[in-house]
Amino acid sequence: MPPAVRATRPGWRDPRLWVGVAIVAASVLVGSRVLASADDTVQVWAVAADVQPGQQLTEDDLEARRLRFADADDLGRYLEVGEDLPAELVVARPLGAGELLPRSALGEADDETTVTLSLGVAPLLVPTDVTAGSVVDVYVTADEVDGAGPGAGAGGGTGGGAEPRDPGDPVLDDVRVVSAPPADQTVSPGGERQVELAVPREQVGAYYALVGTLTTPVVSLVQES
Repeated sequence: MPPAVRATRPGWRDPRLWVGVAIVAASVLVGSRVLASADDTVQVWAVAADVQPGQQLTEDDLEARRLRFADADDLGRYLEVGEDLPAELVVARPLGAGELLPRSALGEADDETTVTLSLGVAPLLVPTDVTAGSVVDVYVTADEVDGAGPGAGAGGGTGGGAEPRDPGDPVLDDVRVVSAPPADQTVSPGGERQVELAVPREQVGAYYALVGTLTTPVVSLVQES
């Protein structure tokens, strides 16, 4: 019967010990890198609800979204949570609920230069895809003009002192739609589609001066391509 051999613990010179230490160290290093990459995200602002051009936002209108950006330039296009927001946070184009707030969509408040003009337009005279942010031309025609009789059209008479104008020219051009209901919805008792436009202040007087000369004004919108 062979003699019993007492088991001994490996000493510090035992290569098995160093192999084990190396494996543990590598595991810790890999795990730390995985955890670091998992937290390689930043918070940027998104809009909490649909917003329209010219609308001024506050922090209450925003929500934070945590995302990972592969490129620093991509991150630079958006507003990070924690940085100072502009004093006047005004959007220049429409954004949908949950959409990230890009710096390119920010503009300046222009309350001094534009006003909101609300028009009631027959649904057939509004392109079906006109929505907030669309750019349109506004045409006004009529079958009768005060003092000119039937058939004169928008450019035939000058009742009220309005200057003659070519009926083929828009009375408002390149104006932005602030809001518009879907094409299959109407909001007026007459079945018209209400469209709100951001119109330069100096053009509003000319619009009403023309409409005031018409007995039965007909408003139509043409969308810019």
